[in-house]
Amino acid sequence: MQGTQIRPARTDDDERIRRFLAGLSLHTRTLRFFTGFSRPAASLVRTLLAVDEHRDALVATLDGEIIGHAMSYRGGVTDVEIAVVVTDRWQGHGLGPRLADALLRRAAAGGATTVGMDVMGENRRALRVIRRLWPDATMKVVSGTVEVTAMIDRAAPFAEQRSAASPLTV
Repeated sequence: MQGTQIRPARTDDDERIRRFLAGLSLHTRTLRFFTGFSRPAASLVRTLLAVDEHRDALVATLDGEIIGHAMSYRGGVTDVEIAVVVTDRWQGHGLGPRLADALLRRAAAGGATTVGMDVMGENRRALRVIRRLWPDATMKVVSGTVEVTAMIDRAAPFAEQRSAASPLTV
């Protein structure tokens, strides 16, 4: 993962995010978006890149291409709700937790103290990561979805073995 950078999403990332989404397997798209799609709609691309007083978005890049995306939304049941997806090739290398950590640090800097996320019950990898790195999270199963809630200060374990590098560089 050397050379991977995490940075805020930009509006000029639209074509890169479109390629990223198109490159995800149907299984990964379904786990992240709760539905499969063949081509990403322009409205989805805009939503994933939107940054305003309610939304934040980060991308992980390697050689200029997006290999991961994380977004947060303020205004739900918790202070902030997050969602993360990593391209199939880079799953299992710690990039998802690093994206979540960077996003939660930004949310905490803005005053958020609680975080929530909805995870499909079949997304065993994500649930294992949450259980291992976020043991105090509350998980509630609702119609095949696991609603996860936790305190942001309890999310600190996502920041496993940081180097002295910038928190936005992996």
